[in-house]
Amino acid sequence: MSIRKLHRLSACVLAAFILLHLGNHLAAIAGAHAHVAYMEAIRPLYRNAVVEPVLLACVLFQCGSGTWMVLRNWKKRAGLPAWLQAGTGIYLALFLLLHVGAVLFGRSALGLDTNFYYAAAGFVLMPYAWFFAPYYFLAMFALFAHLGCAAYWQVQARSPLVRRLALGVPAVAGLVFALLINLALAGKLHALDIPAKYLIIYQ
Repeated sequence: MSIRKLHRLSACVLAAFILLHLGNHLAAIAGAHAHVAYMEAIRPLYRNAVVEPVLLACVLFQCGSGTWMVLRNWKKRAGLPAWLQAGTGIYLALFLLLHVGAVLFGRSALGLDTNFYYAAAGFVLMPYAWFFAPYYFLAMFALFAHLGCAAYWQVQARSPLVRRLALGVPAVAGLVFALLINLALAGKLHALDIPAKYLIIYQ
């Protein structure tokens, strides 16, 4: 099986978790309590001795194989969809490594429950918010735009309008989703009372 096919297979495995994770972030629009309650309900599905190692292995493979494909085909790329796919793929690989690493560090080294407050603490303290706001925003946009690029290549035989919609609709959805998540994490939708144990890691 080729690297590309394995990359897609790994992406399908991660997609199941990502859907749960995106649902978790959407719950934050209703408030931190909704995010925490949702997370506690779904954690048994993925944070266990069987599923979690598979997800971590898929993350590593996804980042490595995606980066390899981008570098291998760098000079062959032409057009906005190809470069958007490459750029969003590289950013997602970087984000996944940093994000997963931060979660594992928070759990093992800091002994924290890496829930909504763990992420939100970086949004409410300056100057850290200048990093975390664009960091999360670009990650959400990159995810949806990357999926849109994949959809674009699947409809190459269709009309130009269909191809543009296949790419544009997910990209726009990503922008909306990214904005909502950033507003929730920054406490702009609901007042936040972040426990001191999360704030102290930045002091």
